[in-house]
Amino acid sequence: MAAAAALEAVAPIGALWGLVQDFVMGQQEGPADQVATEVKSGSYTVLQVVEALGSSLENPEPRTRARGIQLLSQVLLQCHSLLLEKEVVHLILFYENRLKDHHLVIPPVLQGLKALSLCVALPPGLAVSVLKAIFQEVHVQSLLQVDRHTVYSIITNFMQTREEELKGLGADFTFGFIQVMDGEKDPRNLLVAFRIVHDLISKDYSLGPFVEELFEVTSCYFPIDFTPPPNDPHGIQREDLILSLRAVLASTPRFAEFLLPLLIEKVDSEMLSAKLDSLQTLNACCAVYGQKELKEFLPSLWTSIRREVFQTASERVEAEGLAALHSLTACLSRSVLRADAEDLLDSFLSNILQDCRHHLCEPDMKLVWPSAKLLQAAAGASARACDHITSNVLPLLLEQFHKHSQSNQRRTILEMILGFLKLQQKWGYEDKDERPLSGFKDQLCSLVLMAMTDPSTQLQLVGIRTLTVLGAQPDLLSSGDLELAVGHLYRLSFLEEDSQSCRVAAMEASGTLATLYPVAFSNHLVPKLAEELHIGESDLARGDRPTKCSRHLRCLQALSAVSTHPSIVKETLPLLLRHLWQMNKGIMATGSSEVIAICHSLQQVAEKCQEDPESCWYFHQTAIPCLLALAVQASMPEEPSVLRKVLLEDEVLAAMVSIIGTATTHLSPDLAAQSVTHIVPLFLDGNVSFLPENSFPCRFQPFQDGSSGQRRLIALLMAFVCSLPRNVEIPQLNQLMRELLELSCCHSCPFSSTAAAKCFAGLLNKHPAGQQLDEFLQLAMDKVEAGLGSRSYRIQAFTLLLWVTKALVLRYHPLSTCLTERLLGLLSDPELGPAVADGFSLLMSDCPDVLTRAGHAEVRIMFRQRFFTDNVPALVQGFHAAPQDVKPNYLKGLSHVLNRLPKPVLLPELPTLLSLLLEALSCPDCVVQLSTLSCLQPLLLEAPQVMSLHVDTLVTKFLNLSTSPSMAVRIAALQCMHALTRLPTPVLLPYKPQVIRALAMPLDDKKRLVRKEAVSARGEWFLLGSPGS
Repeated sequence: MAAAAALEAVAPIGALWGLVQDFVMGQQEGPADQVATEVKSGSYTVLQVVEALGSSLENPEPRTRARGIQLLSQVLLQCHSLLLEKEVVHLILFYENRLKDHHLVIPPVLQGLKALSLCVALPPGLAVSVLKAIFQEVHVQSLLQVDRHTVYSIITNFMQTREEELKGLGADFTFGFIQVMDGEKDPRNLLVAFRIVHDLISKDYSLGPFVEELFEVTSCYFPIDFTPPPNDPHGIQREDLILSLRAVLASTPRFAEFLLPLLIEKVDSEMLSAKLDSLQTLNACCAVYGQKELKEFLPSLWTSIRREVFQTASERVEAEGLAALHSLTACLSRSVLRADAEDLLDSFLSNILQDCRHHLCEPDMKLVWPSAKLLQAAAGASARACDHITSNVLPLLLEQFHKHSQSNQRRTILEMILGFLKLQQKWGYEDKDERPLSGFKDQLCSLVLMAMTDPSTQLQLVGIRTLTVLGAQPDLLSSGDLELAVGHLYRLSFLEEDSQSCRVAAMEASGTLATLYPVAFSNHLVPKLAEELHIGESDLARGDRPTKCSRHLRCLQALSAVSTHPSIVKETLPLLLRHLWQMNKGIMATGSSEVIAICHSLQQVAEKCQEDPESCWYFHQTAIPCLLALAVQASMPEEPSVLRKVLLEDEVLAAMVSIIGTATTHLSPDLAAQSVTHIVPLFLDGNVSFLPENSFPCRFQPFQDGSSGQRRLIALLMAFVCSLPRNVEIPQLNQLMRELLELSCCHSCPFSSTAAAKCFAGLLNKHPAGQQLDEFLQLAMDKVEAGLGSRSYRIQAFTLLLWVTKALVLRYHPLSTCLTERLLGLLSDPELGPAVADGFSLLMSDCPDVLTRAGHAEVRIMFRQRFFTDNVPALVQGFHAAPQDVKPNYLKGLSHVLNRLPKPVLLPELPTLLSLLLEALSCPDCVVQLSTLSCLQPLLLEAPQVMSLHVDTLVTKFLNLSTSPSMAVRIAALQCMHALTRLPTPVLLPYKPQVIRALAMPLDDKKRLVRKEAVSARGEWFLLGSPGS
């Protein structure tokens, strides 16, 4: 028995010895992993591995010793966590000793030490011992890159786990690392080395007398000049090295005396990249420097920055120079001074003012703006700097404004003033007397009002912007100034068409200032607009169009623009609604454009009210009943109202839908619940008691044998109920859903049936899962199947199916798969197929009025990606199996899905789908062509390698479509021809002559937008292959 046991013990050792021999002598790599696996499983111990390696480790041949140590090191890299403390001690002593061995042995020894540096069981003191041995015995820079990287890894591991021990070495550790890093050239190693230096500084290791040496060993790489090789597998970019080195150089003020002269030298050099890198590094340094570090170099730094901003041809250098000046000023501003110390900020700002101030007196000269930018960059750094510069510059600019009479000169000066005023907004002043602008407020207001009355539109625009900034600062505008300013804004809001930009700016300024000064605008602007509106009503009553009509439209726009404060909304909203009632009473000639204009104004007021709950509720309970009353009155069969036909037009109802939806989405659940108890009974029971002027000639019954006019108002019900918060309970929901379902298949009025289908789908989407939802879905499916089998309302049944499918796809309902399959089956239907294909666009896109996130619909993230994954394979399969006459339907559906899919999702699938997209370009349907072109254009930019495989087909089809009858298709095809130039040049060059000849024809296209795209595309093809292109 004992003999048998001995044999069993010997057998594994024999196997281990065989593996060792295969690795060491047989030069096989596999046995190392096999031995490591056996050690991890417990079959062997590390001690047994060392014993099996005995003869190899003592072999007189260096290569054999190196192979033996390599095997042990590879095992340790995988099994270091299993080592005991005693084993670690012996192994480290062994490896340290082998650092004195032949140079061929050093790389595997370092691998072993790397493994041991990861050991949890490493006893105290051994980390220091290992690093001392490396510093003393190994000339690191004579090793290969991978072995140098191993040394950096050992140091990094010890710094992470044995920080206090290494700090005990004092400056010797820093000096040892300097020797290790000195002369490093490989970017992979430099990234690690820079991180080590940064940790040395940030974790407060002792640098001792070696600060300058540490700076020299890192700053020799500044500025980074590295271009990664093509197809670099390591993915190291120049920017990675730049940021890593910058983090080191800007990590300590102790580098300042060495770094700042270097930065000044590089800024003054001719290399653009060196200038940028130096300015960005200076910017970073200012975060850790103080006055002491900067004092000696401030004049030179200012001189270099000033020269770059004054003379550079590069906007990037100018921007970085300004950022560096900003940071320098901020650094000087935050330094804490002793009572007897010199305040460098004042002297620094005085130098800036001395060099820049006189240029501000020359608004026509090229240095005026660089000087202003420099002053503003410094002023924006701190409140002290802003006060100092503003108090010196503002009087000068005010004087210059009056001294120069030309509008363009005044505009330049006012724009500079505006820049300094904006900077003042950054700093809050609690005390009125401390505000630097207080002493200039009368002059500033006078200046702004002069600008707003100047004939020059450009000066007026700057004046309006300046007024807005002035008004945003407290106590700068007196009541008299405000009254004058409001008068000018009123005048500018009614300028002619050629001053549209000024008119729009005046309205925007009115809205901004009305939130700050509601009383002034209520007293001085709203009454004028009300009077203007009354005059407009009189003009329309006389039929004065279209000149007076444009003024009337601007009045409506101004009323909505100024409605930014709750108190003003309570004045402007009744004005707009009264105006709509006046139209209804036939006091003035009315068309759909006038009603839509009022609706757009109400819509804008509703959007502004969303930010304030009180205003939102006021708008809802004031405007919605009024709009519903007008619509109900217009829908009465015998109603003789002027608005009868106008209010029931599709465009007008769509505008009213938008108002109601906007006014409802931001209601709190409690207030929405109050409103729903009035509006749903209005449509179901004809309860008109809450409507103003509710004496109608007959009952309002849109669901029960109502006229087509009454049925059209279901769109307004949809706008309301589909915008409610999800937790609002809808009364009589069961009846409402059944009525909507019935109306959705009414063939006499397509508008009403579509509105009912959308409303039904919107309610389904929000309904909580459960039995009632299942019942509604079953009713809908029964209705759809009955309709699809009928000849009378097939289209309405399909519309219902489409909207219900969308409602369920958005919320990931299980039934959505069955409904989508039903739609896919209808693609081959001769009658419905084209409409079904267009329906895929609706399924993938956002709707403006229903099933929106803003309207509280349940829209799951990435529903488009899921729809693509679930259904595109079926679309492709269906295309291949379909008869030739219905293949375009599948192509159109596929094109719509892909066009609205996020491009990162589409790119991996592109190789399999591209052939179908190319076939879709041959489809005669313009919608398919346009959708496919829209899909292909970004792919040409993002996947040039894949697209270049089909360049022959792409060129041919794009050129054919550039002469399409559809203008939109011609434009899209030319944009794709332009995008084609992003493909590899050698692929495109054979087609260059053909394309340039073919693109000559669209240059004479009758449409300007087509000609514009043709010029752009042809120009790119002309430049193809030329030097520098």
